[in-house]
Amino acid sequence: MFSYKSYTFAALVGISLVAIPPVVRSATIDVTVGSLNGTIGYTPEYVNASIGDTVRFTFQQKNHTATQSSFASPCSPLQNGFDSGFVPVAANVTSGFTTAELTIENSDPVWVYCRQTNPVSHCESGMVFAVNPGSDDKFAAFKAAAMGQNSTSTASASIVTVTATVTVSNGQTITTTYGSYPGSTAPTAVSSTDHRIIVGNNGTLTYSPANITAQIGDTVTFEFHAKNHTVTQSSFADPCTPLSLSSAGTTSFDSGFMPVSVNATNFPTMTITINDTKPVWAYCRQTVPVSHCESGMVFSVNAVESSANSFEAFKAKAIALNGTSASGSASLSSPSATSTSNSNSGSSIRSIHGAGIVIAAVSTVVGALL
Repeated sequence: MFSYKSYTFAALVGISLVAIPPVVRSATIDVTVGSLNGTIGYTPEYVNASIGDTVRFTFQQKNHTATQSSFASPCSPLQNGFDSGFVPVAANVTSGFTTAELTIENSDPVWVYCRQTNPVSHCESGMVFAVNPGSDDKFAAFKAAAMGQNSTSTASASIVTVTATVTVSNGQTITTTYGSYPGSTAPTAVSSTDHRIIVGNNGTLTYSPANITAQIGDTVTFEFHAKNHTVTQSSFADPCTPLSLSSAGTTSFDSGFMPVSVNATNFPTMTITINDTKPVWAYCRQTVPVSHCESGMVFSVNAVESSANSFEAFKAKAIALNGTSASGSASLSSPSATSTSNSNSGSSIRSIHGAGIVIAAVSTVVGALL
């Protein structure tokens, strides 16, 4: 009956019937900025929206903004991006809140933060928001990178000294003072665990495991598998830059490139000894054919997971550099290193002392690989 009436109507007006697309009704998605109790945050933290939808920001207590940023720089305004400006709301206001609306014009992710910095940075406290972030993990990485901008949260912390009495094998008692960083695992009197890390496990751009907790006296042995990787010390603030470059005059470790063939059965290693509980950050500085660091190939020892400087925040900062930095290709040397070589065995041994770490490396030389 319906098709017959349509046909008759078409005949009367002298036109051909064509498929008529369904009417698309845009939606309004509400987002609360702040809250009646003064919370620093957006509620919800991210939404999925269709083209034509409107995201309506409602500003509640305190003084916030909704400012567009980017995944790579979560706490910096995006050039030509939108910005609500500061919207101050008094504590006794309970209705009539100011709103700002954003119309979604495409399906690309939209990254947002609050640029209030008084008395603390709201962005670095985790006040970020996204439209169509792509996945829970992607938004989590964005938020972690924002919180990780606060690179001074643990870097400037003072060492807490711990005095331990150790009885060695010959019965002698030795009193030793260890350095421990706030939030890190409390040091034990004596430890000698070796943590083995596979570099490039099964051809992947990973350290396995990538984040460990180690005690003073423990060793960390990096075993290099197929491809051509490094283990290079960096910093939380500059995850893909050698520490020796970002902090001039600092002694740091770098394995150098370790090319290993796919069918290798003997794997080169490098071992470091942990002398205090300060977090240790490292990455692979290979950049061919892509930056391994910016692909997430990073590593940490004793990252303070209860702080903004967690391992996930460190990794997110590295990935966020993708396409914006080539720092990982820097040429490095270790001026404080001493080395001896054995031409018969084709191996070298290096030791580096400093920065709370002792390094001993044994590397088997094989053909260069990408």
